[in-house]
Amino acid sequence: MKTKSVLELADVKTIAAAAEAEALKNQWAVSIAIVDDGGHLLWQQRLDGAAALTAHIAPAKAHTAALGRRETKAYEDIINGGRTAFLTAPDVKGLLEGGVPIIKDGQCIGAVGVSGVKSSEDVQIAKAGIAAIGL
Repeated sequence: MKTKSVLELADVKTIAAAAEAEALKNQWAVSIAIVDDGGHLLWQQRLDGAAALTAHIAPAKAHTAALGRRETKAYEDIINGGRTAFLTAPDVKGLLEGGVPIIKDGQCIGAVGVSGVKSSEDVQIAKAGIAAIGL
């Protein structure tokens, strides 16, 4: 049996604060969502000026990144590469770049999803948050 790390509230708050700081530093209006390894929402915030739709997209990206244990860009690339049948996968949403898994000791312990600016900038924000907990 393996032992696995889990995100605690202090970790989630640290990730959220660092992600928010990265967004504000760049004057990016986004929504930020953090989920556990099962894709369950632990934190969500919508910064001033972020479109309402981003509050739906960010948690979907985080959910998919956690369950798939990979960045959501991989799924976007699969679909853009012509495998549109992937769109029929059950319970999978947020198939856009901007969802980043949180990996510790080779295990996915959660994910961050960001929506509101260019996809690469969403990823930049998510990774800044994850880096704040040393991962």
